[in-house]
Amino acid sequence: MEIERLLDKNVARKPREKSSSGIYHIILRGINRQSIFEDDEDRLKLIEDLAKYKEISQCRILAYCLMDNHIHLLLQETQEPISMMIQRVSSSYVIWYNRKHERCGHLFQERFKSEAIETDSYFLTVLRYIHQNPIKAKIASDVADYKWSSYSEYIERMQIVDKEYALSMFSDKPDEAIGRFVQFLRETNSDVCLEIPEIKVNVSDDNLRQMVRDQFDIDAIKICNEIREKQDHILRVMKGIDGANIRQIARITGLSPTRVWKA
Repeated sequence: MEIERLLDKNVARKPREKSSSGIYHIILRGINRQSIFEDDEDRLKLIEDLAKYKEISQCRILAYCLMDNHIHLLLQETQEPISMMIQRVSSSYVIWYNRKHERCGHLFQERFKSEAIETDSYFLTVLRYIHQNPIKAKIASDVADYKWSSYSEYIERMQIVDKEYALSMFSDKPDEAIGRFVQFLRETNSDVCLEIPEIKVNVSDDNLRQMVRDQFDIDAIKICNEIREKQDHILRVMKGIDGANIRQIARITGLSPTRVWKA
């Protein structure tokens, strides 16, 4: 039965669309949509990994945005396939994350999502879409307010983003290009790009984590390290919290929805 399941999975898997420009919009998301960042140190580590493996892969980072349970990247491959860069970054981060948070197992969904960027107009659409992601998620009111995107690198000091490519589309004069870039990113729009559906919950992930800490003196992400009997007890209590659901519990604990459901 397991072999048949794996075969069906492989048959259904489609090859990635190849971009003639080498530019891709990439989404890395947490397995079961679980959070992939517990604190700012985690976010800084991911950015450090992007910087490190960008140099090894000779990949150009054109934009990024770190959300709670997924990451948007706008990348251009040069010497090697973009998948190599993603594999290096995700593997390095997961090893570090699991060690820090005393957990085990997968963190990211097995296969990242990607779409090829073939035209300048769609490149700009995706550029804006990525930077506006926090606004659409209602965690920021302006692109300048969100700390964990590449917006500040375009406006201030460059760190890991190659911003000349995008800014050259607005003007060949640096100050004028930045001004037009900011104006463009703040435009109201109905852009539709590659995305993952968000799950609406009645109790926030942060509140649910705090409830677990208050009642059991343990971080939700570390429940997987407890003996099965204690896991079952905590999971049953979590499932009994008004507004919490199985997918959300799986997301913040790193356990599978099936494991949560059976507890």
